[in-house]
Amino acid sequence: MMLPGSSVTDTRRRRARLIAAVAAPAAAFLVVSLLGATAALSGTNELTVPGAGVTTMLRAVLLAAFSLQLGEAAANRLTRTIPDAPELAPRSWGLTAPVAGFAAAAGQIVVLAGDGSLAAGLTSGDLVGTYATRPGGLALLEANGFLFAGACIALRRPGLAPAPLSLVAVGEALRAHPEANTPLLGSLLTLIHLSAAALWAGGLVHVLRTMRLWRGRPDAARALLRRYARPAAALFAALAVTGTFSTLRRLPLDAVLTTAYGRALLAKLALVAVVGALALAARFRLHRSSDPDSPAGPVRPARAEAVALGAVILVSAVITALPVPAASG
Repeated sequence: MMLPGSSVTDTRRRRARLIAAVAAPAAAFLVVSLLGATAALSGTNELTVPGAGVTTMLRAVLLAAFSLQLGEAAANRLTRTIPDAPELAPRSWGLTAPVAGFAAAAGQIVVLAGDGSLAAGLTSGDLVGTYATRPGGLALLEANGFLFAGACIALRRPGLAPAPLSLVAVGEALRAHPEANTPLLGSLLTLIHLSAAALWAGGLVHVLRTMRLWRGRPDAARALLRRYARPAAALFAALAVTGTFSTLRRLPLDAVLTTAYGRALLAKLALVAVVGALALAARFRLHRSSDPDSPAGPVRPARAEAVALGAVILVSAVITALPVPAASG
């Protein structure tokens, strides 16, 4: 028989764990967003980008929203391929993600209008004039992509939402490669890189949320993770290849340690290596354990993989707010 005092204590412990689980990632997000670019620029003699902290935060939200919405659409398709799958489905982020993405894209327009200051952009920024600039026009394109995707969800046509999300991917690809030499090649590499990363990260999050609801059906949960693991391997390969070629095109080898861009890229590569190791551990356990939620099952390393992918997205946002070194050719 459980005593009333012990029940209250357990409730308090669960509440404390929940607060810690939310507060720790939120604190890390704020610290890295606001200070990541400054820390990377320290000692490099490079000019500080105006509003780098708020830009990083907005871009992290935009990339996360894009990943979650695109990944949810892809994971839902995988779920429908599982024979005799339970009808339970996690609550959709179909409206939350596009609203957050739209707000982040619109926020970037305001920051551009205020020369790096969100407050100045809101009070005295020339928003109409900002649309005419290349960065402002691309941010507007991405905002429209999220707006149309949200409209598809609101009109109960979620299967059409990935189509307008392509505007976000194209906007990001064009924004990342303003160089005069072979810009189309660079944009294509970024387009593939971003799409693969979004499908991998967002898809894994939705698969794990679905598996949590399917705990009573471990066979279906394992089948879903197995279906996800197959394309995830191809996505990892696409991510590695396009990332390598993009780096070789944009970052001279002698600038890897002496520029903020190079330092942040090394941090991202280290995180990607961790993600790869966790992915291999999860896939290895998937073939050895019949119960995904057991201590020896694949869920724990897969959850750690999802967290590490979130860190990759955050560092990627930092990289986009840093000055790009001169291309090697």
